[in-house]
Amino acid sequence: MENKHVGWLIVGIAAAMAVIVLIFNNALKDIVGATCSHGTSCEMYDTITTQTWLSLAIIGVVFVLGLVLMFSKPAEKIVVKTRTVKEKKKKLDLSGLEPKEKEVVKILQDENGGIFQKDLMEKLEIGKVGMTRLLDKLESKQIIERKRRGMNNFVILVC
Repeated sequence: MENKHVGWLIVGIAAAMAVIVLIFNNALKDIVGATCSHGTSCEMYDTITTQTWLSLAIIGVVFVLGLVLMFSKPAEKIVVKTRTVKEKKKKLDLSGLEPKEKEVVKILQDENGGIFQKDLMEKLEIGKVGMTRLLDKLESKQIIERKRRGMNNFVILVC
């Protein structure tokens, strides 16, 4: 529901409450007038007046709240559109690569462009340090990317 409609609803409720309070307090004055033997100097009249003003003050706050909601601007909606950008694949140039680097690229091509680093280590029969250095070189040449998958790296062929 929009703020404007809620504001109108609250203003209507405040008006209805004001009418009910005034009717109730007039009925109380009639009852006190009929039952009090002191006349207009009865203490009950003062209590009724205090209660009436207190009730009307609370209703006034509710009424002002309704007006504020009626005239406040609703929150603006922010629409974010995403666009997919197709990257042009570079042609893979293997001329400046070392034999082990070429072997990594060939394995990645055979594996449809991606393989876990541990599986690549097993296929090449290289240790962790040697594998990391080899992949660092290929990554600096922008031939591969390493993506974290939990505790493992997934090696992807960029080209």
